[in-house]
Amino acid sequence: MLLTQHHALRHVHPAAVEDTLAFLASPLCASLELSGDLIPSKVDDSAADPQKISNELWLKHPRIDPISYPWEWTVAQWRAAAELTLRIAKQAIDAGWVLKDATPLNVLFAGPRPIFVDVLSFERRNPKSSVWLAYGQFVRTFLLPLVAAKFLKWPLQATLFSRDGYEPAMLYKALPRWRCLTPDLFDVITLAALFERSSGKRQEARRPFKDTDPELAKHILHKRIDRLGKQIRHVAEAGSESQWSEYTRSANHYQAADISSKQEFVRSVLERCSPAHVLDIGANTGTYSLLASKSGAEVVAIDSDEAAIEMLWRAATQQKQQITALVANIARPTPAAGWKNREQLSLLERLTGKFDLVLMLAVIHHLILREQLPLTHIGELCASLTHRWLVLEWVPPSDPMYQEWLRGRDELYGSLSESDLLNAFSPFFRVLDRTELGNQRVVLLFERKAGEASPLEAGPA
Repeated sequence: MLLTQHHALRHVHPAAVEDTLAFLASPLCASLELSGDLIPSKVDDSAADPQKISNELWLKHPRIDPISYPWEWTVAQWRAAAELTLRIAKQAIDAGWVLKDATPLNVLFAGPRPIFVDVLSFERRNPKSSVWLAYGQFVRTFLLPLVAAKFLKWPLQATLFSRDGYEPAMLYKALPRWRCLTPDLFDVITLAALFERSSGKRQEARRPFKDTDPELAKHILHKRIDRLGKQIRHVAEAGSESQWSEYTRSANHYQAADISSKQEFVRSVLERCSPAHVLDIGANTGTYSLLASKSGAEVVAIDSDEAAIEMLWRAATQQKQQITALVANIARPTPAAGWKNREQLSLLERLTGKFDLVLMLAVIHHLILREQLPLTHIGELCASLTHRWLVLEWVPPSDPMYQEWLRGRDELYGSLSESDLLNAFSPFFRVLDRTELGNQRVVLLFERKAGEASPLEAGPA
């Protein structure tokens, strides 16, 4: 896979060229692309090497930026990705094709919408076969992580370390026995675990069933996929509330006038700057992400609170706003993963230098007091993320939230001032505008200084 500014280029192995071209020419492919469920594909003859074999094939896809990974999704996003995969699987069966891969890693979110991106996962279906070979992979990578999240409180973020999902035997040992015997889990956990124990092989590795009447085979496949859909819905019910998902309603250190002034300042900045790409750090439930999106920007919103991000994702979906919502902590960003740390990129690799404007509202005291980050380091990070503007809310030590988290460290952090912030940020930014709220918090508009590259953005010498 190669990335250009606007496209992703994928090389197809010569042995798969014929089948790939057949799928791209099929009514199924056209239908899935038209609905937006499948990434559009075009053959790119310009990428082929004329010195190589004549049947070399390159496919060109539009870039989805930034890439998101399943361990940065909420439960609702997992469900949406799972339901997309099952929907495509059913359509493929009806059209004479079958999905041979069914993993969350084949799905990306473009704004709030999931898109299936692996066009090489389709192959011709034996019409007499009632076996979906990707069934086990779907269970391990989609269903069982959701089961573990709901009943064992294993965070979805832990799937970063489980490329092929969870084995049924893992959950069979961890769950209460009565839970494993419930109708929704008995087949995918108990029976699967017992089969693995007795045979030493995964369920999908069994000898294929004998040939079945084509209509009966299709009916069996549909019923199997429908059952998976029911199991996904059962374990991916609406998320719970959290401290931060209720923040906008419970924050008593903001008066109505403070909220109004803050929103008006941000709104005026959006009108004045007209950013095309906005990063909202600490987005919470998305008040300012939605403002930015409605002003015409494409928005990436990150917050470490899954319940808050889920509320934002649902709002963006309902209002059809171009917001990509990620569960992530900018102070402890998602690391690179996979072989040689190159299969999946780190969060900072995906975000650095991509944005016209960064919003960092009611975040800096988290970074100072909870993460113990120096102001100069925060300034460097901000300068690496935006190439033009930064809107930052300064929270003074007198603020109730600041005092709550200070916890006797007055000598270190108790005397920090707005002047300290400005001095730390001065190598990278100049102040364009400022407003002070009634609660003494200050919202500032910074502009990146021309020609100044931060160490994070420039890289090692």
